[in-house]
Amino acid sequence: MRYRTRVTAPAALLGTVAALSVAAPAHADPETGAPGPETLGDPVFPGLGNDGYRVLAYHLDLAYDATTRLVDATATLTLTTTQELSRLSLDALGLDVHEVLLDGVPAAREQAGQKLRITPAVPLAARTTATVTVEYTADPRAALAHTAWVPTPDGFAICPQPNTAHTVFPCNDHPSDKADFTFRITVPAGLKGVASGHLVSTEDLGDGRTAYCYRSREPIATEIVQITVGDYVIKDRQGPHGLPLRDVVPTARATALEPALALTPNLVSWIEQRLGAFPFETYGLLPCNNDASNAFDFTGLETQTLTLYKPNFLLQAEKSIGSHMMHELVHSYFGNSVSPATWSDLWLNEGHADFYGLLYRYERGWADSLGLTTMEARMKDTYARGDQWRKSSGPVAAPNKANLFDSQRYLGGVLALYALRQQVGESVFSAIESTFLERFRNASASTADYIAVASEVSGADQSGFLRDWLYGTKTPRMPGHPDWTVTPVSSALRQPQNRTDGHWHDNSATL
Repeated sequence: MRYRTRVTAPAALLGTVAALSVAAPAHADPETGAPGPETLGDPVFPGLGNDGYRVLAYHLDLAYDATTRLVDATATLTLTTTQELSRLSLDALGLDVHEVLLDGVPAAREQAGQKLRITPAVPLAARTTATVTVEYTADPRAALAHTAWVPTPDGFAICPQPNTAHTVFPCNDHPSDKADFTFRITVPAGLKGVASGHLVSTEDLGDGRTAYCYRSREPIATEIVQITVGDYVIKDRQGPHGLPLRDVVPTARATALEPALALTPNLVSWIEQRLGAFPFETYGLLPCNNDASNAFDFTGLETQTLTLYKPNFLLQAEKSIGSHMMHELVHSYFGNSVSPATWSDLWLNEGHADFYGLLYRYERGWADSLGLTTMEARMKDTYARGDQWRKSSGPVAAPNKANLFDSQRYLGGVLALYALRQQVGESVFSAIESTFLERFRNASASTADYIAVASEVSGADQSGFLRDWLYGTKTPRMPGHPDWTVTPVSSALRQPQNRTDGHWHDNSATL
C-alpha cells in the first residue's frame, strides 16, 4: 500500500495569498498578461531557472514507502510575482505530477522538457503573493538524464548540485533564488527522515509511521537542500559557543565512523577564528549508506547544515580527510550562506573552500597530493600551470558546462585569492573576506560583488588587478614573487582534470 500525507504549509510560511476565481482552469488571454520567461539566463546553464516571480518559501511533504520504494509528495511554493503572468513555469524532471493548485484552485499544467508550465484561471497580477501546490510521485531509482536521487538499501539521500534539485521537487532551480524551507518526511517503522535545518517536531501517526518536521532558520539554495531517509542513529554533540552539532549516521556504520565525526568541533573552532561565527543553526555530516563509486559524483557535498559524504572516505586517518572536511565546512560560508549569483561565479565557492582547506592542511604539516607542505610551494606549482589551464579550461571566472568543476575553479580560484592577499596584505585580505560574508549573508553574490568589496575595503581600485586574474587569458605577475615563471603552453603539461561525459567529480586540492 502506498501512503499519502497531505498537509499544507504553516500559515506563517505561506503568507497572504491572492484569492482567485473557482472557475474551471483556462488559458489566460495573452492580451492581459505574458508568460513568465522560462530561464534566468545563467551563462553556464542557460535553460535553468524561471523568471517573472521569486520563491519566498517551500514546504515539502514527502512520504516514503519502503515496499515500493516510491515517494509520494506535495510541494507547496509561496512566491511573489515580479510581473503580470498569464503562465508561470517551474523546473521539474522525472516527477509524476497528479495535480497542480494555484491558491487552492486547480490550474492547467503542461510538462515541456524540464519545465512544468502552470496556467492560472486568470492571470496573476504583478507584485502579488501566490501559492502553488504540486502533488506528485517520484521514483528515486528512475533512470533520468540526470538526477539528484541517491538510492540506498534503506531509503535515499539527495545530491542536487548543480542542476538536479528539480528531479526531487518542482522548484526555481537556481542559486540566485534562495528561499525558506520546511520539510515533513513520513517514514515507516525502523527508519528516520532527516532534512536540512533543525528538527521542530516528531509525530507518531499511530499506524507504524512517523512524521519528522524540519525547518531552516536561514534561506537555502535549491542545489544544497538535503532530504534523507534511512536506518540512522543521530549523534548529537556540542561545538564552539554551544553550537549544536548533529551527525546522521547509518546505524551499522556508527562505530567505525565515530573518529571522523569527532573531528568536527575543532574544525568549526578553527574556521570561526578566520571567518567568524558559524552562519547556521547546526552542522553535521551525513555519510551516505551507498558504497557505489558512481552513487554521486562528489566525495563530499555541502548540503546546508548536513554535509553529504561517501562513507568510505571518512574511514581514513585524520591527515587524509581533515583538509577536505575543512573544505566542505568552509562552504557553509562561501557557497551556502553566500551563494553564487550565477554558475560562472563558482570559483567563489570552490576557490575559497580550497584556500582555507589547504591552509588548514599546511598548518598541520600534512603533505598534499603533490608532496608539498606549504601554501607558497603549492601556489608556485599552480602558477606555473596558469597559461595552460587558461587555454584548456578558460579563465577562472568563465567556465562552461563541460569544465565547470575542473581544477581551474578550485586551484585556479585559490591562486587568484593568494594573489589578492599578496597584493593587499593579510590583514586587509581578512577584512575583505569578513565584509563580503557579512554584506551578502543569506543572499547571492557575483564576482563583480567580490571585486567591489575588495576595492572598497582595501581603499584602492582592485578591479583591473582581479579582472586580470579572473578573466584574463594570460597569467598575471604574482605580487611579491617576481621570480615565479609560467610554463609555456604545451600539450605535454598536465591539464586540469576534466570530464566531458556529463558527470561532475572532485578536483579539490584538499583531496
